[in-house]
Amino acid sequence: MADVIFVLMRWLHIASMATLIGGMIFGRLVMTQAAEGLSPDSRASLLDRAALLYRPLVFTAMGGLLISGCYNILTTLGHTPVYHMLLGIKLLLVMHVFAVAILISRPHNPRRARMMAGAAISGLAIIAISAYLRHIF
Repeated sequence: MADVIFVLMRWLHIASMATLIGGMIFGRLVMTQAAEGLSPDSRASLLDRAALLYRPLVFTAMGGLLISGCYNILTTLGHTPVYHMLLGIKLLLVMHVFAVAILISRPHNPRRARMMAGAAISGLAIIAISAYLRHIF
């Protein structure tokens, strides 16, 4: 039974991360570029509508990451100081991604594209740190 819970939590963590970071990458590289040819009012309307539809996914993904992340931390003990240092950096980047995800999903945000780019870069850094943490554990 413990193996099933471990696999489920791992899947939840990866699926939630892919939803959150993938949505930001798609929004920045595809949605904003696709909306470039529209009139300013239509563009703002399209991007606000997309942000509104993305909002429930943001909160669901954040909840999934918090639940599975806490499970992962509490069930794997005995890490080195280097592991904890990198985990701290990762969690700071996670807070950045969470804050930006909430802000970009609000309507009438003129800096949405720039914010998505920064959060996507932080998300990719989180993935790289996670891969290294998995390697050293």
